[in-house]
Amino acid sequence: MGQNLDVDQLTAEPGVRSAAADWFRWLSDERRCSDHTLDAYGRDLQAFFGHLADHLGYPPGVSDLASLETSDFRGYLAKRTNQGIARTSMARAISTLRNFFRHLERTGVAANAAIHVVRSPKLPHAVPKPLTVDEAKEALSIAAVSANEDWIADRDVAVLTLLYGCGLRIGEALGLNQEEAPAGEAMVITGKGNKQRLVPILPVVVKAIESYQTSCPFPLSGEDPLFVGARGKRLNAGVVQRMMRGLRAQMGLPETATPHALRHSFATHLLAGGGDLRTIQELLGHASLSTTQRYTEVDTARLMEVYRDTHPRARG
Repeated sequence: MGQNLDVDQLTAEPGVRSAAADWFRWLSDERRCSDHTLDAYGRDLQAFFGHLADHLGYPPGVSDLASLETSDFRGYLAKRTNQGIARTSMARAISTLRNFFRHLERTGVAANAAIHVVRSPKLPHAVPKPLTVDEAKEALSIAAVSANEDWIADRDVAVLTLLYGCGLRIGEALGLNQEEAPAGEAMVITGKGNKQRLVPILPVVVKAIESYQTSCPFPLSGEDPLFVGARGKRLNAGVVQRMMRGLRAQMGLPETATPHALRHSFATHLLAGGGDLRTIQELLGHASLSTTQRYTEVDTARLMEVYRDTHPRARG
């Protein structure tokens, strides 16, 4: 589906198809979701509407969506489970429905609180690992549509972009004030032990933070916090951690996919792209190179490649 979504393919009444089309326009144009995310959401909606049509005996309308009960949603999930759907896919399917029904409520089309009672399945433990490049991008894409308010979604995207794009610790990011907002090409970060380091700033980081600052409803400036919570106070790390828990449930990621994992991914992806260990050590603010080596979980083959390319004796 993606950008070429044909809502006529959805098994639903015209009013529901129109609402779905409006939701996908919002996802694509305002939240700038990836085609991969749009495709997944489209497949999930089609599966849900198809189930409702079988259950009701006719394509669902807006009033049908509004009157669904918790047992109706659980019945759909039970059916998908019996079809052999993976728990990771099930978690995403629930997320799709929550996001869609949240849009229906936000736009005044329909309201249904039952979907928010349904819990996502517990996901199996997996081997700790950094996010892949695609997973990191997808996490940002999903964060853009998962909050109840647009400005909070903008904030979440800005925080995650800063962690992944600059390799900051969560405490370093949330400790920033408005006057310290990333701008230009680099910023000075004060890390552990009051040790300062220079961190390059990607344009995408600046853009994400500017979008958040523009949409934030609180008048903030100077020494006010850069990132704030729903009441305008400095954002708590627990809120970001909870947000990441939601993202990894939707994406089927292991429990190690925490805010700190984005810093981990920053270092790993730099190394995989050809960055040298010493430079990455400085960007991360590590006191020793051995810490950087453990942190990035560099495989032996990559370490040997760095060694051969950099050590004088390796070249004869």
